[in-house]
Amino acid sequence: MSGKKTVFMSIGTDVIHGGHMEIIRRAAGLGELTVGVLTDEVVAAYKRHPLLTCQERMKIAMGLKGVANVIRQDEIGYAAPLRVLRPDYVVHGDDWREGFQKPVREECLRLLAEYGGELVEYPYSHNQEYDRLEAAARSQLSIPDLRRGRLKWLMETKGLITCMEAHNGLTGLIAEKAAVMENGAIRQFDGMWVSSLCDSTIKGKPDIELVDFSSRMNTVNEIMEVTTKPMILDGDTGGLTEHFVYTVRTLERIGVSAVIIEDKIGLKRNSLFGAEANQQQDSIENFCHKISAGKRALKTREFMIVARIESLILEQGMEDALARAFAYVEAGAGGIMIHSRRKEPEEVFEFCRRFRARNSHTALVVVPTAFNTVVEEEWRRRGVNVVIYANHLIRSGYPAMWRTAETILRCRRAKEADEAYCMPIKEILTLIPEE
Repeated sequence: MSGKKTVFMSIGTDVIHGGHMEIIRRAAGLGELTVGVLTDEVVAAYKRHPLLTCQERMKIAMGLKGVANVIRQDEIGYAAPLRVLRPDYVVHGDDWREGFQKPVREECLRLLAEYGGELVEYPYSHNQEYDRLEAAARSQLSIPDLRRGRLKWLMETKGLITCMEAHNGLTGLIAEKAAVMENGAIRQFDGMWVSSLCDSTIKGKPDIELVDFSSRMNTVNEIMEVTTKPMILDGDTGGLTEHFVYTVRTLERIGVSAVIIEDKIGLKRNSLFGAEANQQQDSIENFCHKISAGKRALKTREFMIVARIESLILEQGMEDALARAFAYVEAGAGGIMIHSRRKEPEEVFEFCRRFRARNSHTALVVVPTAFNTVVEEEWRRRGVNVVIYANHLIRSGYPAMWRTAETILRCRRAKEADEAYCMPIKEILTLIPEE
């Protein structure tokens, strides 16, 4: 045994700059340095989708001067590498003393204390040039050709993904940045859902396909301009087949990942009204023709057309829902969304079970607005790939704004409303990125 000290540090970046090189140099000066390279999934969960794969980043790390060993790190937490390697030192910048990584630091200190290891922290490198490099890397993720395929990549990587509703740039930033630390891992939403209901509501209009396509594209562009995560668009019925072809081409070109269209005809009514709203379901033949036409119009393999089945909503029965699902897949649908307005999830569970018995590969999508008691891991066990929280930001924002307005009227000043309902303006400004 040489008695040389051992050192461990974790790297998640794919933009290696002078600040990284300096901390690596100082870490290597403490002893034999092992670098843990965070996986793509971990990096995407707390920072942004990496431009380079984990394998490529491991090769880069191995080629850096001072790095003796490189390992794959599957969690942002340090439990696995520290219990295996038991390094004398863990090296990190001092930026994790506050913010969302603070619990990771505290866990690291507890693990080091178990065997007498030491945490060494160096000042974090604040440099405008480094910030510009990161901003440039992030801007690459907004490029349509890079963004479009990320939804499929996430499904293949994670199995189950979640999408949060966004109806403007600000809610897009919330869907993009909201994060919680849980059991040594960071949880974020994987993508965004642009709902026709929310798009109509925010404009003060009824949800009957009244907002035209150009206006909806304005909302899409507003969100995409300030975010990087994949987007699914609520396409209502898709309109006339001849129009749907052009809709698909537009969405694919601008970088949207998927469109969901429902198998209804006539004046659109919200599905949660069910048969009460005199809604009419399209024929299987006509809807398959619409799907096939949209599929033929695609230029890439990345964009998904997802067929939303209204049979359970309109009380047409499970057999009708399944028959439609298999026909729509045969017509070219890349995913199936099954919907229900019942609070109990049993009929959706049954659909998932019977669909998966014959089809193990087509994406299954649920929007658990009514049946909201089911946790995500249960959906994973049922074979679901996408869970969409379809209208929660707008539904939570409305009562908060109403209470604020009432409080100001009642108190004849803003102080009480500020204290009870309003976040500091500085926090809003920090949410919005500067160019």
